[in-house]
Amino acid sequence: WGEATMDVSADLTELGRTRMAVVSAGVKSILDIQRTMEYLETQGVPVFTVGTQEFPAFFTRKSGVQSHLSGTVDDAARMVHQQGKLNLSTGCIIANPIPPQVEAEVATVNAATEKALRQMEAEGVGGKDATPFLLDRINTLTKGESLRANIALVLNNAQVGAELACKVAALKKQ
Repeated sequence: WGEATMDVSADLTELGRTRMAVVSAGVKSILDIQRTMEYLETQGVPVFTVGTQEFPAFFTRKSGVQSHLSGTVDDAARMVHQQGKLNLSTGCIIANPIPPQVEAEVATVNAATEKALRQMEAEGVGGKDATPFLLDRINTLTKGESLRANIALVLNNAQVGAELACKVAALKKQ
């Protein structure tokens, strides 16, 4: 989808020029994860994955794409802290996989995503309406599994984000 339209989220461009740490469950499964990682690399945005070497795919823990950096939340905090000490102007992604007990079934999400993308194209949906359309269709096609996973990953990201912020603040005091 993005490779055909050069549709690049403004968020990705902003990460290349604004110092911040974004905790995320990965890239939405409706996007090309490999191309997104390449774009972030081009923008100088480090991508760090917590607890696994595989970059997560939002609703699921596995994307098939290897992360360049991985480790613990402590490791991520040190990276964020060093980025600030070096006065780098780029942000960073802290990819935080959805907990295994609440992740959606990979095959189910992939099949729903493919079907939703075909429906979007057939109905001529695009622009700002594309993502809401796709997420609604994926939720319907997965019988709510994607929505349940989405709620769980938001809570998990908030927890890891708070932990990361506390650890970075402690490093700044040293």
